[in-house]
Formats: sequence, C-alpha cells, structure tokens
Amino acid sequence: MKFEYFSRVVLQADLPKYRLQKGDVATVVEYHQVPDAEDGYTLEVFNALGETLAVVTVSESQIAPLQRNELLQ
Repeated sequence: MKFEYFSRVVLQADLPKYRLQKGDVATVVEYHQVPDAEDGYTLEVFNALGETLAVVTVSESQIAPLQRNELLQ
C-alpha cells in the first residue's frame, strides 16, 4: 500500500464521469490489492465546505501525493 488511509492525494487524470479534473484533491478511504494487476484506491472528494462530492475508485497511477509547494485553489 503506497498511500495511507485518510491521506490526501491529487488526481493525475480527469474523471469526466464524476466531473473531476486532474489536480483535484481527494482523501484515500480504501485500498484495493489486485493480484496480477495495478492496485487501486477508493477516494472521497469533498468541496470547500466538507460536503462529499463523489466517491470514486481509481488505479494507483491515477493519484499522487500532495507536495508542500502546491496551493489549493
């Protein structure tokens, strides 16, 4: 498991079905180990008020850790 539960990550790809874009921030809520394939994660995406916008499952390559020099817009 590369990302810890409840850590914040940034999307590395657009998810148009959920109206999410590369660069959006999400929280890791579940890890999915997949034999003979890329592992995945379930993410919860919140708005600025803390309301849930979406719960999505993505592959590990579709997310990255937040960096100290990044600003939320």
